[in-house]
Amino acid sequence: MTTTIAVTGATGFVGGAVARALGGSGAALRLLVRDTARAPEVPGADAFAVTYGDREAALAALDGVQTVLMVSASESADRLEQHLTFVDAAAAAGVEHIVYTSFFGAAHDAVFTLARDHFATEERIKASGMGYTLLRDNFYLDFLPSLVGEDGVIRGPAGDGRFAPVARADVARSAVATLTEPRHHRGLTYDLTGPEALTMSEVAEIIAEHRGREVRYHDETVEEAYASRRRWEAPDWQYDAWVSTYTAIAAGQLDGVSSAVATLTGREPLGLRDYLAA
Repeated sequence: MTTTIAVTGATGFVGGAVARALGGSGAALRLLVRDTARAPEVPGADAFAVTYGDREAALAALDGVQTVLMVSASESADRLEQHLTFVDAAAAAGVEHIVYTSFFGAAHDAVFTLARDHFATEERIKASGMGYTLLRDNFYLDFLPSLVGEDGVIRGPAGDGRFAPVARADVARSAVATLTEPRHHRGLTYDLTGPEALTMSEVAEIIAEHRGREVRYHDETVEEAYASRRRWEAPDWQYDAWVSTYTAIAAGQLDGVSSAVATLTGREPLGLRDYLAA
């Protein structure tokens, strides 16, 4: 029997990379996207217009699907509600296994506020009766260069804390491995990290080395961090998320290097220098 795999977020980097990698794998693919016109062109894949909060659309799109990649939704005030609606729909549709992109250190009391939502999503998945694999991604390595301001400074209250950023490409490759052999990864949680744990000062040094000009890290106080980010209009929960990304690093909650990427994919994960060079 042909396995049917649904990939959510296929217009994004991780979901799109997974969809393209699975094209031609022999599995029947369904791409669940907000706008089918933006779905990537993958041989043999069918696109369905679905949002996480639309239970009926999810039920229809997931009918007959065995395995689902659930890429966490874009940050929003109701993201957790959307996640729970989709998980419940997947279970009701008869999905056998769900692979969820969570966050490193997800917990009900995590310093990073959005990691709490990831934990609540994980708990709903575990209670659903479906098989599951949880991919707990560390901070995305790809975003680190964008943290540098126009003045060449990275600002945030991360202190001397370390984190182990992972490339989105390595997350995608890890997801492909779990989707193609879900029975081998049932009930398992993988921490996905890069090859080294860095401080923000070290990140600045590596980027400076690559760019050939000064980049430095300024360790803000929490008060300074909120003040500097209020130049962008955003709801309070978003400010809390932005700032707690750094305070979670300061608290040591993103520290620790895992071998999971190499175990799942058979290749070592990209480090920051590798990524910048590429």
